[in-house]
Amino acid sequence: MLPLSPENLPSFPPEVATPAYDRRAVRVGIVHVGVGGFHRAHEAMYLDRLMNDGRALDWGICGVGVLPSDRRMADAMAAQDGLYTLVVKHPDGTFEPRVIGSIVGYLFAPDDPEAVIERMADPETRIVSLTVTEGGYNIHAVTGRFVADDPVVRHDLQQGAVPRTSFGLITQALLRRRERGVPPFTVVSCDNIQGNGAIARSSFAAFAELLDPELGAWVRREVRFPNSMVDRITPATTQEDRAELQRRFGVVDRWPVVCEPFTQWVLEDRFDERPPLEDAGVQPVADVEPYELMKLRLLNASHQALAYFGYLAGYRLVHDACQDPLFATFLLAYMDEEATPTLEPVPGIDLDDYKRNLITRFSNPQVRDTIARLCAESSDRIPKWLLPVIRHNLRRGGPVALSAAIVASWARYAEGVDEQGAPIEVVDRLRDTVTAAAREQRGDSLAFVRNRELFGDLVEDERFTRAYLAALDSLHAKGARATLQDLVAGRPLPSQPEPA
Repeated sequence: MLPLSPENLPSFPPEVATPAYDRRAVRVGIVHVGVGGFHRAHEAMYLDRLMNDGRALDWGICGVGVLPSDRRMADAMAAQDGLYTLVVKHPDGTFEPRVIGSIVGYLFAPDDPEAVIERMADPETRIVSLTVTEGGYNIHAVTGRFVADDPVVRHDLQQGAVPRTSFGLITQALLRRRERGVPPFTVVSCDNIQGNGAIARSSFAAFAELLDPELGAWVRREVRFPNSMVDRITPATTQEDRAELQRRFGVVDRWPVVCEPFTQWVLEDRFDERPPLEDAGVQPVADVEPYELMKLRLLNASHQALAYFGYLAGYRLVHDACQDPLFATFLLAYMDEEATPTLEPVPGIDLDDYKRNLITRFSNPQVRDTIARLCAESSDRIPKWLLPVIRHNLRRGGPVALSAAIVASWARYAEGVDEQGAPIEVVDRLRDTVTAAAREQRGDSLAFVRNRELFGDLVEDERFTRAYLAALDSLHAKGARATLQDLVAGRPLPSQPEPA
């Protein structure tokens, strides 16, 4: 068994690809905030591809952890000099391991915020990228405005405060660059939000304006925030993943990453300077919106369609639920009948092929993605991924029965007790709020959707509430599986998905 380290790379078995470039020659050009599994399966992987071709060696990544929980990643990065193993899991059981070397530094902001600010203020840093989750931009789900009353944000807005948030750290770095006459870096959001670049601009400019109106205006005018669409299913790393890497390849890695074979990054080409990402498989485009709406309303919303019904029906792994023809039928019906009519044509994409391939991707038994992961942080996800589909169809007179049923399945799940009476661990930043509302709905059927912070005025729409109440009543009376059977009645069950 060989621990992952620069010294041990020459001794790794030939099945484990290792960096073909001298990492000592790599210079930092990108600072990434929020280093987790997805960033390491996606952006860092694309940069590593370029570096293996002898290119982009001045675009190395310095990771930044902002939250106290990021200390584990800081320790793993320090122990392995930023190296980690990316294991692509193919449906046929083939594992494709590669050691990624594009992350050449890591800073833990709670220990040294000044080092983080100076790293971003350095003229060599030309991009700051982000994976801070859908809720990490402090944007109100209904009003679309920056939420400035968060306690940590309020702290960072105090005169002379040592920053604790990504807003404070990035804004201070931009301020220093402006004062030093250094052009601003480009901020690239890699989170699953429609118009993620525009959302990032709104958040960071609003924060800067609260510090100094002139600074806020400068951020809006001078800083580029390209939109992007990112896609790769990347489940949380488990102890079994670590053990399997050791058994199969003899590699001891503190924090490997596992992912599916599919990967896509569609990036709005609005940069002052960037690496040649198109040569690594990234799609630079003038307009990301058609791609991001496709992904958010088909893939991401379908994950939510699968999540709560799947958990209540007793499934715990995504592939098990998606291999059930009843669930595959429901997903395809939602995508075909309610999501697709809200989309414009997507250049170069056959939507029918895309949707069927989603079922195949979800059904990959090797990835072992968990239903619980899909159920987490629903109050950040449902308003951004599913409610726009409902609102679009309500405006246009389109169907909403399946989308409303997905909301009802969340409401039933949020009660915190499954159909066998066992407790459900609801993971959500608004857990107390959503759970309390869900537990009131046995007496007040609309209690859950009365929350205007999440649902706006949907509770006032009779077409939505009629469909929502029908599904919720069925979930309470019949259970998840019988409710799905009623929802898809008359539709043919699909055949089992073909291997990818």
